[in-house]
Amino acid sequence: MSDIQTSTVSEEGFASTSQVGEFELTIDALDEAGPNPNAVLVADYASCFLPAFRVGGQQRGHDDLGKVQIDADADLDEDDDLEAIRFDIYVEADLDDETLATILERAKDICHVHSALREELRADATVHGDAF
Repeated sequence: MSDIQTSTVSEEGFASTSQVGEFELTIDALDEAGPNPNAVLVADYASCFLPAFRVGGQQRGHDDLGKVQIDADADLDEDDDLEAIRFDIYVEADLDDETLATILERAKDICHVHSALREELRADATVHGDAF
């Protein structure tokens, strides 16, 4: 038996609806009925990386990072394939650059999406402390 099961259906056109457990997600290659697959992948990556960053902070003795925000940018090649992803990570806690870098490296080890992506597509991340 598998660990994750989804069902994705498209009645017509380029939009599809995925059932993921109790949740429904509409994805549209044309960005009309929902975000396109590349945008969803970038958002999914950031959504996985953010809690991994928090866990990395906890494991390094920083239980309260406060508000954390990831602004993600991605580049597409001439075939509309993802070519590069960048994260700007903003952290409310006032931590020095070395501590933030240590937490960032730990988050890379924890994030499952980061591990699943080919190495050249993994996010180039910059962390900004005392950001809010």
